[in-house]
Amino acid sequence: MFKPLDALLQNQIRLQIMSLLMGVETADFNFLLEETQASRGNLSVQITKLKEEGYIKVEKGYKGNYPSTHCALTRKGRAAFVAHFEALKSYWEDGSGTGA
Repeated sequence: MFKPLDALLQNQIRLQIMSLLMGVETADFNFLLEETQASRGNLSVQITKLKEEGYIKVEKGYKGNYPSTHCALTRKGRAAFVAHFEALKSYWEDGSGTGA
């Protein structure tokens, strides 16, 4: 039986953002921009969607005279990512461990 997938995490850029944040405490916008290869506008929109769902927290500030945006996973976001990954595994596992 297939487990339900998280619709929010089926978007490639949102999934990339979440994957990157799983491995770090916090990441700045420029790091996410470079790693995802998204446009600034698209990355900003996807970050906002994840923030609105409570999957990430976003802190804005300044580094010198330049604006700075940092993102980090929330507990809800970490749990959602793990659940999504487990649901994906159900698509290739048949319960016997053979994947057939």
